Amino acid sequence: MARLRCPDSVNVLLLGTGGREHALAWKLKKSPRLKTLWVEADANAGLLEIGRVCPEPMTDTFRLARWCEREEINLIVVGPEVPLAQDFVTKMSDLPRRVVFGPTRAGAQLEWDKAFAKQVMRAASVPTADARTFTDLEQALAYVDTRVDGCVVKATGLAAGKGVIVCKTIPQARAAVEDCLSKRLFGDAGATILIEDLLEGPEVSVIALCDGQTFWVLDAAQDHKRVGEGDTGANTGGMGAFCPTPRATNDLMRVVERDVLVPTIDALKRMDVPFRGVLYAGIMLTPAGPKVLEFNTRFGDPETQPMMTRLKGDLVELCWATATAQLSLVELDFDSRAACCVVVCAKGYPDAYAKGHEITGLDDAKATTCVAGEEIHLFHAGTTRKNGKLVTNGGRVIGVTALAATVARASALATEAAAKIRFEGAFFRKDIGANLELHASAVAPRA
Repeated sequence: MARLRCPDSVNVLLLGTGGREHALAWKLKKSPRLKTLWVEADANAGLLEIGRVCPEPMTDTFRLARWCEREEINLIVVGPEVPLAQDFVTKMSDLPRRVVFGPTRAGAQLEWDKAFAKQVMRAASVPTADARTFTDLEQALAYVDTRVDGCVVKATGLAAGKGVIVCKTIPQARAAVEDCLSKRLFGDAGATILIEDLLEGPEVSVIALCDGQTFWVLDAAQDHKRVGEGDTGANTGGMGAFCPTPRATNDLMRVVERDVLVPTIDALKRMDVPFRGVLYAGIMLTPAGPKVLEFNTRFGDPETQPMMTRLKGDLVELCWATATAQLSLVELDFDSRAACCVVVCAKGYPDAYAKGHEITGLDDAKATTCVAGEEIHLFHAGTTRKNGKLVTNGGRVIGVTALAATVARASALATEAAAKIRFEGAFFRKDIGANLELHASAVAPRA
């Protein structure tokens, strides 16, 4: 990898249209190096307010590459997982004229093929749940019938964060297997499934930036995947998150770095896959120690929202250093305040939901009373404009992120502000970040 100095003036193209990308765009716009930020034509309303529209489709890399030449795009930041699985990074990298932030398809296989990820973890002795892979319905059902306890059935492909079914009983597991392999609940993503042991414990999201040689571990976050309060109901793409989590102690993070991140990155190197981009490990804190639930190879959503509000420094420079193997030259730091994101969703999510409902109350949410040192930010996810009005255009609609001295205060602020956002059928969880034993005091940054 050539060591290219980050230009003083950088044109950036951002891929992705959701809440994660709005948070990334918000942070990119703060960079003194940013010249012009370009976004996708079908981006949400928040993104379209701060970026110029790229007229080319992201799926036509030939036309897109020619457009990048004309507009002198220096840096492309890939937000979602699908372009990574389609090897967008390799197709669009054209050094020395531009660099792309994100792993190649080979590196992103850790996310788009969960069976492959299990193989890598086994080979690297990374702690994870025992699992078996199936494509045949009868064989999978026969295996389920031999079990005496619960299990987790996972679609091995990309399923927008919803391809995981937690099964407490054998009948539930049989139904989940049939949903995946017979009814194709997750389409081709569920043509191959994992049946793995059910782990118990709290979860943390550990996200690291890797440049193929060096990695920086960001402050750990905690996501809330279940749709209902008290972590009940169906899995979603994420109902809210807070950062940092007091569960991510120095001792825990040393174990995760030593037993998860280092051996995984080394295993990929042995496969001649230098990983450059975001390596996201979903960790469950079991009685037997931390174990990997799964890997993602991009920023999480909604973890990115609280993470970007706390990140200090220049995101343009940070993405450039990651893509060009220069992370060792960059300093990384976070705001000492805690941040909490509460996602306001459309009625019916994560299943079928209606679109086109007018959204009001955003100004009221922004005006929620804060004391000195507190902030509220609104990140659009599933929104668009129709006939001059802001309307819903997705299941997760708006993410309300608050910064405050403690997780408890940030949670209370975000929840209060979320209640002021109105559209037909709007709902949100009121317990994001509210059930931690340690969240009552300020969380100091890890040493």
